[in-house]
Amino acid sequence: MKIILLEDVKGKGKKNDIINVSDGYGNNYLIKNKLGVLYTKGSSNVLNKELQEKKEEHDELIKKLNEIKAKLENKNIKFKVKVGKEDKVFGNISSKQICESIKKLGYDIDKKCIKIDNNIDSLGVHKVLIELHKEVKFYINVVLEK
Repeated sequence: MKIILLEDVKGKGKKNDIINVSDGYGNNYLIKNKLGVLYTKGSSNVLNKELQEKKEEHDELIKKLNEIKAKLENKNIKFKVKVGKEDKVFGNISSKQICESIKKLGYDIDKKCIKIDNNIDSLGVHKVLIELHKEVKFYINVVLEK
């Protein structure tokens, strides 16, 4: 029996997968608990329509994120910092501070999207990765000045 899964089922498949199961398991567990529906021509058409809508939404999201990427990529974000002897910076710059500076430019980016590899605690230019989506990544320059 072919079933279209409506939810993720551990050990069987993810939502919208088409799987083959025994008649008893399909009828008595998956369909009864609304975890799946019988694969028919009608249900197949509904599934294809849903998948097409999801793909269009995903493509639209990627398009919007790429527009943000084009505007912010390789931008310089400057911070004035206090320094001690031998130009040693007090503290370091956090993802929250970078996020607030980007918001001042007019872009709302979650601080979790900002990936800092090394501490930003010395004068100069530091490259910081911004990961808006697993498909949309770019770098900005964080500049520390006296």
